[in-house]
Amino acid sequence: MRLWAFYSPTMMFLGSLGTVLILLYGAGLVQSGDITVGSLVAFVGYLALFYTPINQLHSVNHMLQHALASGERLFEIIDTVPEIQDAPNTILPSTNVRGTIQFDRVGFSYIPGKPAIMEVDFTIAAGEKIAIVGHTGSGKSTLVKLLMRFYDVESGTILIDGYRIKDLPLSYLREQIGLVAQDPFLFNGTVAENILYGNIEASRDQIISAAVSAHADPFIKNLPEGVNTMVGEDGVRLSGGQRQRIGIARALYHNPSVLVLDEATSALDTTTESDVMETINSLHVEKTIIIIAHRMSTLKKCDCIYKLRNGAIVDQGVFSKIADTN
Repeated sequence: MRLWAFYSPTMMFLGSLGTVLILLYGAGLVQSGDITVGSLVAFVGYLALFYTPINQLHSVNHMLQHALASGERLFEIIDTVPEIQDAPNTILPSTNVRGTIQFDRVGFSYIPGKPAIMEVDFTIAAGEKIAIVGHTGSGKSTLVKLLMRFYDVESGTILIDGYRIKDLPLSYLREQIGLVAQDPFLFNGTVAENILYGNIEASRDQIISAAVSAHADPFIKNLPEGVNTMVGEDGVRLSGGQRQRIGIARALYHNPSVLVLDEATSALDTTTESDVMETINSLHVEKTIIIIAHRMSTLKKCDCIYKLRNGAIVDQGVFSKIADTN
């Protein structure tokens, strides 16, 4: 870019200088009678026509160089080998998981020597609904990232239905777990496309059903084109609470065996949050549900609540016990 900033005005200056020199030289030839004024004007016109394609060629060369530089950076990303990959001998179960999850003395560090998770050990039975609470930075979201193999554990083991998650294909593992993050990513498409998330075979009724379950239908009805309304890049045309409800609708539509809500209702008002949690509670026997939240009021119907502090479980029990000690 610095070369272009120097080269472009230089070319313009040289072109203008050449025109001035030709006019001066041509004026002398006209004065001596060697050429006519018309010939000089015609020659200057031809010269201008000559400069135009030269400048265009230079612009094309600049665009090509810029594209090549961008392409190199893009291919570096495409060619990057993921740190987390399928094991050589993965096991592909013939059915969806039931949802029994076991953390067996799990440890993990983002920075060597500074453990983010320490000796975490607990089991979630299939169909249970549990919550993980703790202050910011206590390791709640890290447990979810380890469960979905965004990172690999450094010690201990995580199992689903008795299978080590490292022994399962990544695509299968992540199909079994539906994650709704605090700030779900939305594509620059319609509301319907963001709920479907690539499944183009769904009917409109299925989309509406998922939206109703997530209590997103009231605001969707008020959008200019309903479910066909464009949401903008990363849902910029929607509020935080609306984006969260679209994220929840997406997860419910895909009907995973394990549903993880990572602060998924933090931007909702109390009434809407209560309605959404009622829907989640109705799924209790169908799926294993993990809720990460700060508001204790949303966790009353959890089978067990685990309290994290500095990456370790410091307390666990039903709502009444944890609420009294919180």
